[in-house]
Amino acid sequence: MGSSKDGHAAAATDADVVYLHGVLEATVFEADHLHNAIHGRIIKATEKLEQSLGAHCVQHGSLYVDIDVGAARVARTREVEFHPTSPTWNQSFHLHCAYPAAAITFTVKSQHLVGASVLGRASVPTARVAAGHPMELWLDLRGGKHRHETHTPRLRVRLRFLDVERDPCWDAGIRLSGFAGIKPAFFPERTNCNVTLYQNSHLSDAFDPSVTLDGGRPYRPARLWEDLYVAIRDARHFVYVAGWSVNTAITLVRDASRMVPGAEGVTLGELLKGKADQGVRVLVMPWQDKTSVPFLGNAGVMKTHDEETRAFFHGTNVRCFLCPRDADAALTLVQSIEISIEFTHHQKTVTLDIATPGTADGRHIVSFIGGIDLCDGRYDDENHTLFRELDTTYSHDFMQNNFKHASLRHGGPREPWHDVHCRIEGPAAWDVLANFEHRWKKQAPSRLRGCLLDLSPATFPDPCSFNDGGDTDSWNVQVFRSVDDASVVGFPTDPAEAATMGLTSGKDLTIDRSIQIGYVEAIRRARRFIYIENQYFLGGCASWAEDRDSGCLNLVPVEIALKVAAKIRRGERFAVYVVTPMWPEGEPASDSIQAIVRWNRLTVEMMYGIVMEAIDDAGLRGQAHPCDYLNFFCLGNRETPRPGEYVPPVKPEEGTDYWRAQASRRGPIYVHAKLMIVDDEYVIVGSANLNERSLAGNRDSEIAEGSYQPAHLNGRDGGRARGVVHAFRMSLWHEHLMDNVGAGAGAAVFAEPESVECVHAVRRAAEALWDAYTRDRVEDLRGHLLTFPISVSEFGEVTDLPADGCFPDTKAPVKGRKSATLPAILTT
Repeated sequence: MGSSKDGHAAAATDADVVYLHGVLEATVFEADHLHNAIHGRIIKATEKLEQSLGAHCVQHGSLYVDIDVGAARVARTREVEFHPTSPTWNQSFHLHCAYPAAAITFTVKSQHLVGASVLGRASVPTARVAAGHPMELWLDLRGGKHRHETHTPRLRVRLRFLDVERDPCWDAGIRLSGFAGIKPAFFPERTNCNVTLYQNSHLSDAFDPSVTLDGGRPYRPARLWEDLYVAIRDARHFVYVAGWSVNTAITLVRDASRMVPGAEGVTLGELLKGKADQGVRVLVMPWQDKTSVPFLGNAGVMKTHDEETRAFFHGTNVRCFLCPRDADAALTLVQSIEISIEFTHHQKTVTLDIATPGTADGRHIVSFIGGIDLCDGRYDDENHTLFRELDTTYSHDFMQNNFKHASLRHGGPREPWHDVHCRIEGPAAWDVLANFEHRWKKQAPSRLRGCLLDLSPATFPDPCSFNDGGDTDSWNVQVFRSVDDASVVGFPTDPAEAATMGLTSGKDLTIDRSIQIGYVEAIRRARRFIYIENQYFLGGCASWAEDRDSGCLNLVPVEIALKVAAKIRRGERFAVYVVTPMWPEGEPASDSIQAIVRWNRLTVEMMYGIVMEAIDDAGLRGQAHPCDYLNFFCLGNRETPRPGEYVPPVKPEEGTDYWRAQASRRGPIYVHAKLMIVDDEYVIVGSANLNERSLAGNRDSEIAEGSYQPAHLNGRDGGRARGVVHAFRMSLWHEHLMDNVGAGAGAAVFAEPESVECVHAVRRAAEALWDAYTRDRVEDLRGHLLTFPISVSEFGEVTDLPADGCFPDTKAPVKGRKSATLPAILTT
C-alpha cells in the first residue's frame, strides 16, 4: 500500500505517455477527510439544526467518482449519499483500454440539481500501472472547491492492469480451450443454435456466388423478406416486432419470378392485422420520434412513419405503442431532454413461433435481428439499381435522401441499399425474445403490460438439431446489447451484482455495453483478417490528432489499428477490409453530414498513423505500404440508359447535386450493414453502428449477435474454416466485385484474405471500378466495390482522392468540416 506525494500529475510530456492496451481492473473504495474538520463540524451542526426545525436549509449533493485514462472517461461510480468526511463506494470496474495516457485520474464530485462540483482529484502515473503489479493506494486529493486547512482529503483505490499481449485470449482465435463467449455477460453464449445469414432484403434468382461448404455442399443464399413473410404468415401463437421504424405500407415480396403464393401486393400492415384477427398475439413496438408532432405534419425529422403506424393499428387487434427513448429518472432535466430528443431505440427484431420439422404440431421460437428495418427504402437486391424498375418495383417505394427535392417525379438515381440481417433459432432466440419482453415491461403503457404471453421452452421446445448436418452444422450464439435500465427491466441496482452480469454502473444508471465488448474481444482474438461492413466508422478519439474531447471513445477502430500494428511488429500477415457508405445518408454538404465525415477522417488518419509507426518499428519503411494491411472501401453503381426505362416528367433543378448525379448516371450504394467477420470463423451481425451512439450503451439502444460453428473453425495446423461464415463472406464479395472477382489473380486468391496477394487483388478491382465510376464516359459498372475516395501515401499520410477534394457530383468536401453549431454528442 502506498500514498501519492501530491494529488495530481505534473504537466504530461510525450515521454510520460504510455499506450495502455489491455484490461484495467479498478476499485474505488472510500474517501477520507473529504471536507476539512471545521467544514465537517459546520455541516453536522447544520444538519442537527435542520432536524430540530424540520427544515432543509442546505442542499447536499450526492457523491461519485470519475475515472479517466488520459483524455478518456472510462468509468463513473454510483452516486452515494452525502457524507461529510468518509463516503464509501466499494465499486469495482473491469475496463477494456486502448488509450495513450500519462496518468489515470480519479475525480471526486458532488452532484447538484444543475451540474456537479469537483471536491478533489488525484492521479497515478500510467507507467506505474502498466507494469502490471497490483497496487492499493491512498491518493491525496487536490484542487477541490473547499480549502482543506487541517486535513488532506484522500481516496483509497486499487489498480491492476493486464497487458493485452499477456492475455491468453490475444491472437488465439476461438479454438482456445474453454472458450464460451464473453464473460461475464447478461446473456451467456448458447449452444445448439442455428443461424441464417442474409445479404440485403432480397436476392434475384440469378445470384449465384458459387461457394462450396465443407463436405462439398453448395452454399445457397437465403432471401430475408421472403422468409420473414412466410414466417409471419405461418405463425400460430405470437409475433413480436420491435423497430426503429415499422412502415405498415411496405410489401415484403415483390419479385414476380419468385412470388410466394398469396403474397403479391400484401402490405406488412395487412399481414400483421390478418394474423391478429386469427387470434395470434401481435405486439408492435416502434421507436417514438419525439419530433413527430402535428405542426411538422407528424412526419418527424427521421421520417420513421411512427405516427402513421400507430394510427394504422389503432382500433385493431394488433397491440402497438410508440416507445420513446426515455432517460433514467436519476438524470438531470437537461440530460433527460438530451437523451429523449437526440437518441433512439435502434433495435430491429421480430420474434415468433414456427413449425418444427419432423413433428406433427411442434412449434419453436425463431428471432430475426440485424440492420434491415421494416420500412421504406430497404427493398433491394444484389444489383442495387439506380434507374431501372422505378415505375414497377419501386413505384411506391422510391427513396433518395441525399438530394433536396428528390422524388419519383424527378427521377433517379434512387438510393440503393446494402444491408445484412440474420435469423436465429435455438436458445439464443429466447434471449432476443427476453430483450423484447424486458423492453415491453419497462415502457409499455399500463393497459398493455399484460399483453405479453407466458412463453416457455416447455411449450415451445427447441429441436435437437436444425438441419441435416446435425452437430457439424450447429452454431454457438451470444446475444449482445447496448441498452440501459431506463429501457429494460431485469438489471440489478447493486453495482457488485450488476458486475457479475457484465453490466456497468455509472452514477444511478446501469448499462449493458456488451456489443462493444463483443467487438473488442473478437478483434483481440483475431489471427488473420477482419472484414467489416458498417454504416459508420468512427471512434478512438483519445488517439486522434485533434478533438480528443469529442467523446467518441469507442475502441473498435483503435483496437483494429493496434492489432495490425502488433502483427507487423511480429512479422506476421494480417489484413483489414472496411466497407462504409461514401458518405452518411443525407445531403453531403450539410452541417451534420460534414461533421460525421470529419470524425471518420480523424479516425482513419489515426489508424494509418498507428500502422505506419509499426512499419517503421519493423524496419519496413520503403518495403511495406500501410495499404498492404488496412483498406477502406465504399459501394457505388453506374448505369447506362436502357430502352423502356422510366422517364421522369420533371427534371431536377439544373446545377444541383441531384441534376449532376442524374446526368452522370451514377450514385453511391448506401451501406447500412452492421457486420464483422473475423478469420472466416466468427461473425457479428446486429443493429449497432460503429460509432459512440451505438456502442456507449446509454445512447441508442441496440442488439446484435456473435456466433460461430464449432465444427468449422481454423485449425492450429493452418487448416482454414470453410463453414457458413466463410461462405457468407465470399457471397458478399461476389456481390461487391461481380465480374471483377479475381481481378486477374484468380478467384482462389480470395480464400486467403490476409495474404498480400488478396489485398492487392481487391484494391486493383476497387480502383478499376472507381476509375469507371468517375470517368466522363458512362458505362455499366462490372461490380460495386469502390476504393474510398482517399489516397494513402507510403508514409501513411491521408489526402483526398478526387482532384477537387469533393465527393463526385457534389461540392461536399471528402475530408469533412467541423460544425460550429452541432454538439459532438449528436454526430459521434
